[in-house]
Amino acid sequence: MAEPFKNLINESTVRSMAAHLQRVDRGFPAQRFARRALHALDTLELKARAMQLCEALQETLSPDFSAAADHLQAALGAPIDPLAPSTPTAHDDGLRGWSLWAAGEFVARQGLRHPERALAALHALTQRFTAEWAIRPFIQHHPELTFDTLARWVRDDSVHVRRLVSEGTRPRLPWGMQLKGLIADPSPSLPLLRALQDDASDYVRRSVANHLNDIAKDHPELVVAWLRQHLDGASAERRALLRHASRTLIKKGHAPALKAWGQAQPLRGKAVLKLTPRRARVGDTLELALTLVSGAARKQPLLVDYALHRVLANGRTAPKVFKGWIVELGAGDTLRLNKRHSLREVTTRRIYPGRHRIEILINGRPEALADFDLQPA
Repeated sequence: MAEPFKNLINESTVRSMAAHLQRVDRGFPAQRFARRALHALDTLELKARAMQLCEALQETLSPDFSAAADHLQAALGAPIDPLAPSTPTAHDDGLRGWSLWAAGEFVARQGLRHPERALAALHALTQRFTAEWAIRPFIQHHPELTFDTLARWVRDDSVHVRRLVSEGTRPRLPWGMQLKGLIADPSPSLPLLRALQDDASDYVRRSVANHLNDIAKDHPELVVAWLRQHLDGASAERRALLRHASRTLIKKGHAPALKAWGQAQPLRGKAVLKLTPRRARVGDTLELALTLVSGAARKQPLLVDYALHRVLANGRTAPKVFKGWIVELGAGDTLRLNKRHSLREVTTRRIYPGRHRIEILINGRPEALADFDLQPA
C-alpha cells in the first residue's frame, strides 16, 4: 500500500517551516508555532493538517499582513522544477513543498483586505508549491482586480505562474472551493485559456485541458464549439490538449464531441472480448484481448475505450471508463488489441470482491462484454 497522502505534512515539515521562519526573523516564536502546529497532528488527514499549520501561522506571524507576507516570502527556497517526480516536504535552502499549502491559506484568510499585496505573495508562493486553492477567494471577492492580474500573468516568465492562471480559475478544482459564478458562466476564463492553450510547457497545457474538461461537465456545447474552432490545423501538442479536454464527453459517448473528432460512426463489423484470468484476486493483473473484425468496404476511425463495472462497498456496481486505443480498422481487416488492467489497490481506490464486468465502448457505443470474478487477495 502506498504511503498515505496525509504524511506529506508531518513533524519534519513543521519543524523545517519553523526553522526557516526563524532564520529570517530571530524574533519569530518557532517553538510556539511548532507546538500549535503539531498538536494531535497524527490524527488529522492531509487538508486538516494544512489548515492547522495555517492556524499556527495566524497565531505567530505579524498581525500586519504586509509584514507577514514579507516574512513568508523571505523564507522561501528556490522555485521547484515542475518536471520533478515529486515535491519534497523539507528543504535546506528555504520553504517549498506541502508546508506552503498552509502559507497560501494564510494569505487567502488574512489578505482579502489587501488584495494587491496578497496576489503578489501568491505569485511568489506558487513557484514553490501551488497557489491554485489560495487564489480562489480573490476571484470570488475581487474578480476585476484578479482577472486583470491573471491576464498579465499569461505572459509571465514562470511556468508555475502561467499554470496558476488556468488551474486557479478551474470551476471545479479538486480540494478547492467551487467557483459557482464560473460554473454558471465560464466566459471570463476563456480568453485566458485561449492565450495558454499553445503554451510552450506541457505543464501549463495539461492544466488548460483539465480546465476545459471541467467546463464540459456543465457546458458541453461550449467545449464542442471550442473543438470545432481549434482542431482545424492544430499542432500535435494542441490536439493532445483538446483530446484530454474532451475525455469526459468522450467517456459519456457524447455524439457532437465524437463527431468533432471524426469518430461518431458505429462500428461496422464485430468485436470479441476475452479476459484472462476469469477468476482473479485483488492485486492481480487482468489481460484484455480484443478482436475487431471489419464488415465495411472502407477504413473506420475508431475510439476504443473500456468501462469497468466495479463492485462497490454496498455490493452494487458502477462503471468507470478507462482509455483504450485510437485506431483505424481497414476495410475487411481483423485487428487484435491487448491491454493490461491492474487490480491492485492504491491509496485512493478500494477494490471489492465480486462479479465485475468489462464493457468495450467503440465510438461511444457498447460493442462487447465479458465478466470476471474477483476474490480477496
